[in-house]
Amino acid sequence: MNFERITESVSRYDHLEEMSVADILKNINREDQSVALAVEKVIPSIEKLVEAILPGMQQGGRLFYIGAGTSGRLGIVDASECPPTFGVEQGVVIGIMAGGDAAIRKAVEFAEDSNLQGWKDLQEFMINEKDSVIGIAASGSTPYVIGALENCNAHHILTGCITCNPGSPLASVARYPVEVITGPEFVTGSTRMKAGTAQKLVLNMLSTTLMIRLGRVKGNRMVDMQLSNNKLIDRGTKMVMEATGLSESEANRLLLQYGSVRKAVEQHKSA
Repeated sequence: MNFERITESVSRYDHLEEMSVADILKNINREDQSVALAVEKVIPSIEKLVEAILPGMQQGGRLFYIGAGTSGRLGIVDASECPPTFGVEQGVVIGIMAGGDAAIRKAVEFAEDSNLQGWKDLQEFMINEKDSVIGIAASGSTPYVIGALENCNAHHILTGCITCNPGSPLASVARYPVEVITGPEFVTGSTRMKAGTAQKLVLNMLSTTLMIRLGRVKGNRMVDMQLSNNKLIDRGTKMVMEATGLSESEANRLLLQYGSVRKAVEQHKSA
């Protein structure tokens, strides 16, 4: 299948090494400003993906992100932030990347070139029809990701993708594709830049919207966040104070006793 890899096309800028530091920064920023507008254009596609994933998660299904390189790392970051932010159990949102955990810090050569390994990695989690899998690949041509989604489709597992090239093999495989066309990178082919930023924005939108719809946010507050450091305990105390009218010391005591803003407020109201 032939398609245009816009993410690999030549930068609009040249002779970067001759630019001043100020010009380099300004030009990178100029390019970055286009990313949010590119994401805005695909909100309908993101909406369809969220609406498709939600029923399975409401029934106890999990959300998997699978990718390679920068794309895989971004999925792992988003998955790892869901438990502390929204209080969901570990393993509800799972990030998988080509090369395994070792590849998070150091590139594993040729790990993304197998179209069988992605499905093998998913099978280690006993993936099933309640689960959803989102393939992340800026190029839209990563064999590791495409093969994983093809096998998911064959096993009636919901598939989506986030890619930055139009008409890619990955988008043709995913049932719910999201194609954010970010154009050439400032440094030709460096998709950790605009493409990576676009993927991060879409992942933020996906997981946050899903968690809101799953009842993990009340009003505009992270009422189920984990109290894993003093900053979050202080934030949670203030949230309990606002919701109950209690003094800081009483709110803090209640928060620490029940372990979450939601439980502390519910206990106060039922007392």
